[in-house]
Amino acid sequence: MAFAQNIELTIDGPAGPLAGTLEGREGPVAALILPGSGPTDRNGNNPIGLSSDAYRMLAEALAENGIPTLGIDKRGIGASGGDGNAVSLAEYRDDVEAWVATLRAETGAQCVWLIGHSEGGLIASFSADLPDLCGLILLTSPGHDLGDVLVDQIAANPLFAAHIAAFEGVVTDLSAGLAPDLSVLPPQLAAIFQPATLGYLTELITTDPAALVRDVSLPILAITGDTDVQIPASAAAALAAANPTIEAVTLAGMTHMLKQVSPGDLAAGALTYTDPTLPLHADLVPTLLDFIARPR
Repeated sequence: MAFAQNIELTIDGPAGPLAGTLEGREGPVAALILPGSGPTDRNGNNPIGLSSDAYRMLAEALAENGIPTLGIDKRGIGASGGDGNAVSLAEYRDDVEAWVATLRAETGAQCVWLIGHSEGGLIASFSADLPDLCGLILLTSPGHDLGDVLVDQIAANPLFAAHIAAFEGVVTDLSAGLAPDLSVLPPQLAAIFQPATLGYLTELITTDPAALVRDVSLPILAITGDTDVQIPASAAAALAAANPTIEAVTLAGMTHMLKQVSPGDLAAGALTYTDPTLPLHADLVPTLLDFIARPR
């Protein structure tokens, strides 16, 4: 393989230019990393406190093992154009389709693996009907709808114990298509339901991740970590329960940012969000490579 690093790509997306960085140059298969929620960029960082470089590390590791890998900025994020608030799963699927075609043309790959992290896993699952895919790799992706995930996350924070019922009521209203009364929430919780993103948030709350993968015939690997404070380790098993062909793996000590700490070490886990020098979990890349390399 002719290996080259940091090849900057810009393509014409459905809603404006889309930008990304390709690690590696040629290979029989390629991979596309779909970022998690919020303004998270192609490297796994965002301007509201996330500095992990997790996606960049993953792309480099895969490229070094012969799998050219593209990290991308979502619409309206980083160097990509468009409105990052006015989005939908269908629109993100359009962007994925454009990137898959570009990635195959750039690398000569026969097919492309979609690697979705967290919310990116939902986008990967929603895009599973696209042509020219090798399969899906879902990293710390939810196993239940976002409403349940949000309620569980808030319930785990003792600072919000008095507001759990009100928060759950807001989520229930959104699920039913009703306009929620945000005045019942403290400002910290009401801020989750920003008007600009409420439409997309409502779509996520009413989307069942298990239903998205139930009838997918592509190979799917779902990986969770037992030190993830955002997505429970049981999420991978929940997806596999919907589709028994899914391989579910839980890595001991892996945090939501795909880094490794001692199981239960919450202080060290918090650092994986802000210290980009911390390496990926030692078993993450080998697990991906083994799954990708299997004859099918």
